[in-house]
Formats: sequence, structure tokens, C-alpha cells
Amino acid sequence: MSEQAMTFVRSELAPERRAPVRSTGLIGFLRTRLFNTPLNALLTVLGAALLVALIVPAVRFLLIDAVWSGSDRNACLAQTTGHPAGACWPFVQAKITQFIYGFYPEPERWRVNLTFLLAGLLLLPLLIPRLPAKTFNAALFFVAFPFVAFFLLYGGGIKGFAVGWVTHFVSTFILGIGDAGARLAELGLSSPSWFGSLLKLIGDGIVWFSTGLLYVSFPLFWLRDEIVASGQPLWADFAATAVIVSVALFLLGGGLRNGWRALVISLATFAGIGLVILAMGLNRGGLPVVDTRLWGGLLVTLVVSVTGIVASMPVGIALALGRRSTIPLIRLFSIGFIEFWRGVPLITVLFFATYMLPLFLPGNFTVDGLVRVLIGIALFAGAYNAEVIRGGLQAIARGQEEAAHALGLSYWKTTRLIVLPQALRHVIPGLVNSFIALFKDTSLVSIVALFDLLGILRAAFADPAWSSPTTLFTGFAFTGLIYFVGCFAMSRYSLFVERRLNAHRRH
Repeated sequence: MSEQAMTFVRSELAPERRAPVRSTGLIGFLRTRLFNTPLNALLTVLGAALLVALIVPAVRFLLIDAVWSGSDRNACLAQTTGHPAGACWPFVQAKITQFIYGFYPEPERWRVNLTFLLAGLLLLPLLIPRLPAKTFNAALFFVAFPFVAFFLLYGGGIKGFAVGWVTHFVSTFILGIGDAGARLAELGLSSPSWFGSLLKLIGDGIVWFSTGLLYVSFPLFWLRDEIVASGQPLWADFAATAVIVSVALFLLGGGLRNGWRALVISLATFAGIGLVILAMGLNRGGLPVVDTRLWGGLLVTLVVSVTGIVASMPVGIALALGRRSTIPLIRLFSIGFIEFWRGVPLITVLFFATYMLPLFLPGNFTVDGLVRVLIGIALFAGAYNAEVIRGGLQAIARGQEEAAHALGLSYWKTTRLIVLPQALRHVIPGLVNSFIALFKDTSLVSIVALFDLLGILRAAFADPAWSSPTTLFTGFAFTGLIYFVGCFAMSRYSLFVERRLNAHRRH
């Protein structure tokens, strides 16, 4: 073998290589994420020092130096181990029922507990993906439960179940439209110009439109008057309502060809409502009435936030679709609606709904104060959700709609089955962000004399029996924990849903 070939043969063992840097586990996380560069190491040390400076005093105040028993403020003024007394938890224990129920009468609080229990039993199966019968469960939660919850919380019976109430609302609304048109026409007559002529033309058109609606709705008004005049019991009104609604759904669903399913579902729904009426005694006066001015605490917070979240979704979807519509009138209306509601603060909306809206209603038509706030919040949140949903709609490729149209699907089927599911999947983080903001913004209702959780807390501070330097901080820490648990739960669940719906995108 030549000497040149021998140079490629190693005569001793190669030195051992250094072990690879660990990149998994706690040590790997610290090395790769927190101390991988000098700047990150410095920021990590400063952040840890800041957390210690904040967490240690908070834990000491809330747990170590806290007062856990007592009957009045004197217990929260005691000195412990040379330090001032910490959190005054006896204050929370004494006011806990007020924080939950507000001023709801104590003998009737079982109704609030039953409402919370029903809401939990119906909502939990909706949140668990593997459980069956989602459509039926959703119908119970979104359609039947609000009806039951209203009569549980508010009480009262049913007088003129639907025909009387609906026709009263419709007739009042139509008459209000006609009155507004007549006023516009009078204003146009008093303004001799092209603008006055335009106002008169619009006013006359509104009057003609409302008159036509009155003639179209005449059979319903006649049925209401006949039932009221004949002195028939509640069930005659209920049966008439069931027949009218079921026949209307039967005709809209396709009549003799495809309307039978809608007819059966409608009749079954009214049968279920009838059973609820019997069980709750609504036809015999029902439960004692508890005015919404006595509601408060966590009850009002949950009612306002849940109603606002649920009601704002269809409003947002309708506005988002309307803003993308090719019909100019619908598109302009949607744009104007969204920009108007996004351009005013929520406090202004609450003040307008509470104090100014009654001025625009006819004299014999009143709306409960809480209902007015719920309507205002739903419209306000719906305008924000509309822009979030529109972003999801724009993320869907046009080829999706074109392929659906090529298969013969109509616009509504394409939107409902193909476009909207994909768009909503894209905007889950944005929607949940709006929901969390709405859940926290419910505290603003205290400005319009509705005592939510924070409003009840501020009212509890006025009790001289619990006036101490630590009561204020304890109360806000307790309510802040409740808000944090609710917001954190929504955030974690949204991440779970997002990961589950986007599982097909993982590689």
C-alpha cells in the first residue's frame, strides 16, 4: 500500500463530541425561550422581579393577612402579626346573596336558582361536541328557554297570549309609521322648496304604505277583536295563535309538497309551550310579578351579557351579508347602520334607550327599562360583530360560491351551507374578543339605574356596618375574580373550538 493511501487511515480514536443542547422539558424551555440571548435573560429577570413585587403583596393581602370571620367592621380593623388586617372576607360572606340576586325578594329566589340550573343543563350539552341531538338542544336553549326564563324571573300570567299581544304591537307599530309619515308630509308643506316637496312625497308614501299594511293585517286584528269580545278563555287565544303561525309556516315551507315538516314542528312547539303554561300556572295568574327594578347583581350581569351575545350574532350576520349585497338599498342601509352604531359610545346608546326612546313611542305603548337596554346592547354589539364577520366572508375565495352556483345551489343555500360556516370558523378569535368585551361592558348599565354586579357592590359599600379601609379592595377583588373566571373560560373554550374546527389544517 502506498504512503499516500496510508494518510487517509486514522491512527487514533476521534475525540468525543459534546452532548446536544436539550430543547425539551422545563430546562429546554428556559434555555431556548427565556435565556437564549443576553437581552432575553435580562427581560426574564426583570419580569420575574415585577411578578414577585405584585403577587407577593396580593397573596399576603388576600390570604395570609385576610380576616375570615366576623360579624361587622370591627373584625376587619384588627391587627394581625404586626401588619394591618388584610382582605375583609366576612363582608363578602354577609353580602353574597345581594351580589347574586340584587334586591330580588328572598322568598322568590328559588326562581333565579331554577333559571340558572336550566341554563346550565341546556348549555352544557351544547358545549360538548360529542353529545348528540345538537339541533334539538339548540332549539330548547335559544327558543324555549328564553320564554321559560322570562316567566320564571319576571312572573305573571298570560293574558291574550299571542294574538292580542302581537296584534297590539303590530297595530301600534303600523300606526306609528303612519303618524311619522303624516308629520313628514306636514313638514314638507311648511317648507316651500324642492326639499319640502321631497319630504311631502316621502311622507305620503309612508302613509300609503302603512295604510296598505293595515288592510293586509286586518284579518289578524279582526280575530283579536272577536276573541276579546267573546270573552273566550286563554286557550282560545292560544289555539288561534298556534293555527295562524302553523298555517303560515306550512305555506312558507312549500305547502302540500314540502310544508308538512314545518307544520309538525310548529304544532309540536306550541304543544310544548302549552305544557309549560300548565306546569307554571301561567293561565291562572302565574308566579308573583318581580319588577326588573328589583333585579340586580350577577343576575343582571348574566341576563344582559348572555342576551347581548346571543341576540347580536344574527344581527351581525344580517348586517355583514347586507353590506356585501349587490342591492344598493340594502347595502347602503347596512353601511349606515353599522357606521352609526360604531360611531357612538355605549353609554350614549344606554342613555338613549332608557330615557329618550320612550319619547318616540306612542303614548299607549311602553317597553320595560331592562328590555330597552337589552335591545340597545344587542344592536350595538351586532354592529361590531358585523365587521368581524365581514372580514371572515372576504377571506372566502370567490371560487367557493361559483362552485356552489355551478352545482345548482341558491344564494341562501350557498351562504348557509358553504360560505358562512367557513367564514365563522375564520373569525372565532375576533367574535370571542367581542363577547368578552361585551361581558365586561355590562357594568355600564349601572349608569342607567340598573344594578349589575358592580352596581350592587357599590351599593353595598354604603352599609356603615361594614365600612373599613379594606372593604373596598376586598369587594373589587371578589368581583374582579368573577369577571376573570368568566372571560378566561370563554377564551379557553374558544381556543378549544378553534383547534377542533381547524384540525384538518394541521400537518
